[in-house]
Amino acid sequence: MRPTVHPQPSRAPARAVPALPKASPVLAFFASAALAMALVGCTAPRVPEGAAAAQADLQGIAVEQGPAQDAGFIQRAMPGVGGAVLQTLQRAERTAPLRYRVIVIPGSGCAGMGPIADRYFAGLLHAQVLVLHKPGVDPQSQTKPADCPHPFVLQDRHSTWFAQARAALLADALQRQGQPAVPQLLVGISEGAELLPALAPEVPHLAGLVLIGASGLDPQEAGALQARRMGAEGDWTALGQLVAGAPHDSVVVQGRSLGYWRDLWHWPVAQPLIDSPWPVLQVWGAEDVLVPAQAYERFAKRAAPRSPAGWCVRRLPGADHGLQQRVADGEHPADGVQRVWAWLEQWARAPQGGLCAPLQR
Repeated sequence: MRPTVHPQPSRAPARAVPALPKASPVLAFFASAALAMALVGCTAPRVPEGAAAAQADLQGIAVEQGPAQDAGFIQRAMPGVGGAVLQTLQRAERTAPLRYRVIVIPGSGCAGMGPIADRYFAGLLHAQVLVLHKPGVDPQSQTKPADCPHPFVLQDRHSTWFAQARAALLADALQRQGQPAVPQLLVGISEGAELLPALAPEVPHLAGLVLIGASGLDPQEAGALQARRMGAEGDWTALGQLVAGAPHDSVVVQGRSLGYWRDLWHWPVAQPLIDSPWPVLQVWGAEDVLVPAQAYERFAKRAAPRSPAGWCVRRLPGADHGLQQRVADGEHPADGVQRVWAWLEQWARAPQGGLCAPLQR
């Protein structure tokens, strides 16, 4: 089978790229949209009786593209770096009073969260919600990972995403000046969690970090463990040789540019998380097929010296990468994401106890 390598003729000769097998199962974690995996099983959660209807009053924030589909979300453009524009989804609290704010960094791929945002975030009753999307991602798009447009693939890499997200967060903080201060949480879904330590200093009144379906390890180390589990260590080694080699960043291998792979190979996550002053809540599924349990467990050992009040982990039995739990035939699927939001709601009612307090009860 021919390798999944698409060199740019004007920049990198094809002969510089060694063969790699196509669609390696271990590399599929990075080449696919992990966010899509997290959402396909998301069912409409029950909202407690008496929950107020979602409101779109964001106090002076201009609405540029109207409400999101079937949701209380507003789609709004925010400035990035160098004239880039990021599309966001924003929602006011569903139930008064406003107690906190959640900023979400989604996972990989080029699909947006618009079609499912209302039900996915329904459990955040007393929170305003801001969802960032990578440049080039339409929040209403349902594009499959294999169909992401070539320009998106070329610009998609951790360093670029971090710079653009940082610019959007700075603009968000500027727009909120003069408004009442509320605690804010940074939530990272899968790949999105890898940006949290770097973005955290840009968020005023940050009360903690929340990792969903993310091991906490550096992505290169987590990928190596997944390669071992899948019996694809040779593929991972070959990719590492390409990363260290001469081909241009624009060469596409396994659905990603070499620029993406090079960023991933050297992107620090574990130590910055461990050293960070912010509380961290991490939730993962025991049946996660995209991130091996060994990766979660290895990181837990490294983070163990942190204070229990500032570090908490919950493993959900039977749950997949998106925290959707298997149930018997005929039963309603259990949505682990809504459990996470329930813990955040409990914390917000008594924040003095710390982000981890609801999990310790």
